[in-house]
Amino acid sequence: MSTVAAEKLKTLVGCFGNYPQTAALKNGSVTSDRVALRLIDVNPIYKSFFMMVRELKFDVCEIALVTYLQAKAFGKPLTLLPATMMGRFQHGTMLYNAERGTVTPKNLAGRRVGVRSFAQTTGCWIRGILWKDYGVDLATVNWVTFEDAHIAEFRDPPGVERAPEGKDMTRMVLDGELDAAIFGTVVPTDPRLRSVIPDPDGAAQAWYAKYRTVPINHMVAIKASLSQSDPGAVREIFRMLHESKKAAGLPKPGAIDTIPFGLDNVKPALDLMSSYALEMKIIPRRYAVEELFDDVTRALQA
Repeated sequence: MSTVAAEKLKTLVGCFGNYPQTAALKNGSVTSDRVALRLIDVNPIYKSFFMMVRELKFDVCEIALVTYLQAKAFGKPLTLLPATMMGRFQHGTMLYNAERGTVTPKNLAGRRVGVRSFAQTTGCWIRGILWKDYGVDLATVNWVTFEDAHIAEFRDPPGVERAPEGKDMTRMVLDGELDAAIFGTVVPTDPRLRSVIPDPDGAAQAWYAKYRTVPINHMVAIKASLSQSDPGAVREIFRMLHESKKAAGLPKPGAIDTIPFGLDNVKPALDLMSSYALEMKIIPRRYAVEELFDDVTRALQA
């Protein structure tokens, strides 16, 4: 690297999970003469979201979609990058203990259903799907949470119950203290646990055919001050993330792209989640997708 290039190099602190799409970025295969990323590991990655929205700990950080929507609602100085770090079909993440009877969307009313946090993105996707696609009145379900939201100002809506300190959600489902639970990144494999949504793989395929998008869990947020002071660095971060995804060979030929990049490609999922989150009283109003970005990040396309 030339002396001139070295002088222009901007060092930024970042935090991303360990995925195939971030491997080339983390192992140094993807580099830049404009931006040097000093990457911090946080495990599990969702703990970094708390650090970003409460402390502005990083210049750029992976962030849960609902956490970002709430950050927007509470005026946090962040903006969204149209780069997906994690996306998946959610239909198989809500489980019940089949030894204690059958739980389906049709008989959820009056049931106790656990979720790590009421604002957890996976939980919001599942509740939105139950509401929109299965006609479930979400107010008839007794939701039980285990943690606060990442945003300090948010309080669970009235009627949401907090589990006793130290309780394990999976154990509560197995023991019958919960009728079902929504699981995030790690879905338990106990053979007694079955999906509340029947044939979740088939249901996910039908959902994709209807909405033509993938439920996005995690994207990327940057400090608004960085975008205002150095738009070129922001565009370079996006390029590096995109290059790292391509280096992983993603998406595979013929496969659905579960980690879309670019405003046009993320817009359908963001629009859906904005409507879901409003229905659940997680945000005070529905946001147009364009509002979630600034002039710099809104222009970024894959």
